Amino acid sequence: MDIHIHRRVSDGRRALNNNMEHITSKKPYIIGFVLSIIFTLTAYIMVQIHVSSEHSVISHEILIPAILTLAIAQLFVQLVFFLHLAREDGPRWKLAILISTMGIVLLIVVGSIWIIGHLNYNMMASPSDMNQYINSQDSL
Repeated sequence: MDIHIHRRVSDGRRALNNNMEHITSKKPYIIGFVLSIIFTLTAYIMVQIHVSSEHSVISHEILIPAILTLAIAQLFVQLVFFLHLAREDGPRWKLAILISTMGIVLLIVVGSIWIIGHLNYNMMASPSDMNQYINSQDSL
């Protein structure tokens, strides 16, 4: 290996990227991991109790909002503790990219649902039209 390349390769003692210097503690990662495990196990246990009790202990009206709340809480834990959106100095580029990405995904999902709904409405034939078509195909 060339000596010039060898001197430029990091030996692991210092970070190559200056933006990563503030991440020296493992405490935020451990807190985020523990919170993620707690939220996941809570949702799992709630569903397990719901299914094993044949839907009598926890009703659907309580279970679905509770799981959605746990999912949103876990999303924020992931964003804060692992993606470090709350600790960004200067311009918040990560947050801007996240919001842009969420907007594009929302546009694609809502647009797809809208298109599929209109295709379903516009393509449905009345029962009499469908019977007439089936009868005309039988004569072939």
